[in-house]
Amino acid sequence: MAEKITAVELAKQQREISVSEFFTKNRHLLGFDNPRKALLMAVKEAVDNALDVTLESKILPDVYIELNQIKEDRFRVIVEDNGPGIVKDQIPKIFGKLLYGSKFHRLRQSMGQQGIGISAVLLYGQLTTGKGMQITSKISSKKPANFYEIQIDTQKNQPIIIDEKIVEWDKDNGTRVEIEIEGIYQKGRQSVDEYVKEIALINPHAQITYKMPDGEKIEYKRAVNELPKESKEIKPHPYGVELGILIRMLQSTNANTTAGFLQSEFSRISQNIAYEICEKAKINPKSKPNNLSGEEAESLYKSIQDTKIIAPPTDCLSPLGEEALLKGIKKEIDAEFYCAVSRSPSVYRGMPFAIEVAIAFGGNLEKDGQVRVMRFANRVPLLYQQGACSTTESIIETAWRNYGLSQSKDSLPIGPAAIIVHMVSVWVPFTSEAKEAIAHYPEIIKDMKLALQDCGRKLSSYIRKTFKAKEQKEKIDLFEKYIPELAASLGDLSEEKKMIIEENLRKILKKGLKDLLNGIEEAEELEG
Repeated sequence: MAEKITAVELAKQQREISVSEFFTKNRHLLGFDNPRKALLMAVKEAVDNALDVTLESKILPDVYIELNQIKEDRFRVIVEDNGPGIVKDQIPKIFGKLLYGSKFHRLRQSMGQQGIGISAVLLYGQLTTGKGMQITSKISSKKPANFYEIQIDTQKNQPIIIDEKIVEWDKDNGTRVEIEIEGIYQKGRQSVDEYVKEIALINPHAQITYKMPDGEKIEYKRAVNELPKESKEIKPHPYGVELGILIRMLQSTNANTTAGFLQSEFSRISQNIAYEICEKAKINPKSKPNNLSGEEAESLYKSIQDTKIIAPPTDCLSPLGEEALLKGIKKEIDAEFYCAVSRSPSVYRGMPFAIEVAIAFGGNLEKDGQVRVMRFANRVPLLYQQGACSTTESIIETAWRNYGLSQSKDSLPIGPAAIIVHMVSVWVPFTSEAKEAIAHYPEIIKDMKLALQDCGRKLSSYIRKTFKAKEQKEKIDLFEKYIPELAASLGDLSEEKKMIIEENLRKILKKGLKDLLNGIEEAEELEG
């Protein structure tokens, strides 16, 4: 019989796991599943940072992206922006430490949320090539540019500075990131090319230059010269806080009274509401929040849920708006018809969010396949896990037959259309750290479907008035080609001359076309 292992011996095997070590073994959770996807993720995280920081600094973004192929499966990724730059001491921490950033604790719309993205790119590059990330940043024309080459100490989740120096850089301000990673470049769906095209579409205020591995340069010019509306930071709404978080907040607050705690730590709680909550919970509003017991905290939590509190403020959101969304789509998608809907904000779990939907129809879009679905969250394209996303569920559950597109049960509609769905929120509920799909909250799906239906009605009106009219005209044009042959055949069967028969047939055809066009005009007047 094998000798038993004691608790003391087992205890010796236990040790702390750093977040960097965890993601080193589980990099698929961050979206680095394979070399092709990894190349996309490296570009995405760097570009998202660039667009976020320029917007926050009120600068119209000018972003440069370059892919250099070093070997068959190795690339150098370069992303450069015209943002405010990064203070010297912060550079190693921002890029060389996972879960370090300024956005996690703020309730405000932004592309990044978790403080993982760009440092995860460094972690992946370090794992696959053994090389670090090179960062050049400059905060002013009057100050020099700082250069760092860093890696991550995965056991301590701390940056390792390989090189540090002052360099010459002809920009007034901005940041340039360079990293060598293992990757595979392919064109088509879910590629870097598609990501750049979609990021330009959903950020019409951005100027983006993209240099592909073959040396070809594509310039995505900005469609609007104004930044989106600035989003404001808000305090958490009481409906969005769970019991454990409430207990932690009670323990760490600087407020002297429980009523003061409720007013200072949450949005939408006035003095009257705070006293009402305390009264329902049978807690003295002047009691010290740090001294509340677990039972009292639970009673306070239940009282919050039972008290009517108005929805959180929505100035923390910055949707594109219908006009800017349409401009972005029109410069990237060649279609005949475009429409957009930007809904008023709603709330899930105390978190404000807004849904924007647009449809492009006709033109060069594929006629016989499924519609092209383009998903976005806080101005970021979601290229993977389409089937797991609430956006896809919302589109499938919309009755597109009512709006002029064919659709099989439990399937996406078929037709020459692109459907764009954009969610903005202070906290997008992604299904994983890779931020590839939006979770299936009923409130979110409901708003998406309402926006899709609004756009669907506009599409239906266009198809009924215009697209079907074109089909009828094509049939008339086709029939006109056969008039001479038909007139000749009728002439052989009767004593009428061929020329007279042909002339009469053309008169009938002309009258039919005129009646069709008059009918379309009358329908437009009635709807208008």
